[in-house]
Amino acid sequence: MAKKYWLMKSEPSVYSIDNLKKDKKTLWDSIRNYQARNFMMKDMSLGDEVLFYHSNAEPPGVAGVAKVSKLAQVDPTQFDKKSKYFDAKSTKEKPRWYCVELQYVKKFSNYVPLSDIKENKQLKNMLVVQRGQRLSIQPVKEKDFQQVLKMAQS
Repeated sequence: MAKKYWLMKSEPSVYSIDNLKKDKKTLWDSIRNYQARNFMMKDMSLGDEVLFYHSNAEPPGVAGVAKVSKLAQVDPTQFDKKSKYFDAKSTKEKPRWYCVELQYVKKFSNYVPLSDIKENKQLKNMLVVQRGQRLSIQPVKEKDFQQVLKMAQS
């Protein structure tokens, strides 16, 4: 199966690339969007590479790279009554929410702000630059992934 590429958003005040660097691995839990969940359940494979994107940041942008280190598994936050991600309709027998595990790869020495991505004509078709595109997990074409890596090196 061919490697796929993704952009996954996280608010740095909640979980940043620095947190992932320290933790080395994390469950990408608490996603409550069916399309994002389906990407994790049906489309992600071991070794897929991820642009780690800081959303709700000043400025928003790509902070580093991670990779999928475990396939989709049941998201434990759906069963935690104290969690804001608790889902009363979810049961152990019929869970609704799944998540992958991500592993740290690297933090960019040169953060790639969204404004630079928008200005790069080669990246005009990336979902993250499309108007109204707010999905927290997005597929990325390999050529776009490689272009963002180049931008992080300059």
